[in-house]
Amino acid sequence: MKPQVIYFSHGGGPLPLLEDPGHKAMVAFMSRLPAQLRRPDAILVISAHWEAHVATLTGAPNPTLLYDYYGFPDEAYEITYPAPGSPALAERIVRLLNRNQIKAGVDSKRGFDHGLFIPLKLMYPAADIPAIQMSLLRGLNPARHLALGRALRELLTENILIVGSGFSFHNMRAFARDANNVSDRANDDFQNWLIDVCTGTMSRAEREQRLSEWKKAPSARYCHPREEHLLPLHVCVGMVDKPGNIIFDDFILGKRGVAFSW
Repeated sequence: MKPQVIYFSHGGGPLPLLEDPGHKAMVAFMSRLPAQLRRPDAILVISAHWEAHVATLTGAPNPTLLYDYYGFPDEAYEITYPAPGSPALAERIVRLLNRNQIKAGVDSKRGFDHGLFIPLKLMYPAADIPAIQMSLLRGLNPARHLALGRALRELLTENILIVGSGFSFHNMRAFARDANNVSDRANDDFQNWLIDVCTGTMSRAEREQRLSEWKKAPSARYCHPREEHLLPLHVCVGMVDKPGNIIFDDFILGKRGVAFSW
C-alpha cells in the first residue's frame, strides 16, 4: 500500500476557519487536498502544539477540543470537530515505539489541539475518520524526532494518513495580519533550503544530517525562533526513505510557507 505522509503549515490559530484573508491560499489548498489522497482508515497527527517528556498519544475515545489560543472572537471558541479517537491505535503505536527503544505512553484525557482540528476540519469536515495526536519530545532535539519517525515506519504499510502539522515559517513577530504579501528574502532562503532538502536527490543519511543541523540553514532562527513548528517535519522525513513532493508554496499571513507529501 502506498504510504501517505504529509507535512504542512496549519495557519495562525483559528483564523483559517474565520475567513481570514491571509489564509485564503491555505484554506483552498487544504480543502482540495483530500481529493488527491486515498481515504484513510485513521489519521495520526504529529502536532506542534504538544510537547511531552516521552512520545505521548491521545487515547480518549471521543476527544474534546483544546482551544489553545486566545484573543479571538467568541466563534473561535465554538468550533466543533467531533471526530472519534482510536484508543486501540494509540496503544498499538506505543507498543511499536517501545519495541524500537523509544519510551512512549497514552494520555486518555487530553483532547485535540488546534494543530489537529483546524486542518482536519478543512480537509474532512464530516469528522468521520478516527484521529489521534502524538506529541513532540521536550527539549526539541531534531535527531530524536528523526528517530521517532524511523520507529514509526511500520505504520506505512497501513491505510493511515500521517500528518506533520506545523508551520515552515513561524516567526510570530513577522506575520502580517493585513494579508499583504511582502517579499522577504530571509524567509525565501529558508523555504528554498527546505525544498532542496526535502525534495532533492540525496542519500537518507545526508538528508537526515542536514535536518539534524537545520540551525545552520540560511535564516534558520529568523524563520524559527523556536523550532516546535518545524519538528513535525523531522518525524515525517524519518518515516520515509525517498524525496518528497512540494504540494504547497504560497503565502500565509503575509509569509511564504510550504508543504510536502511522500
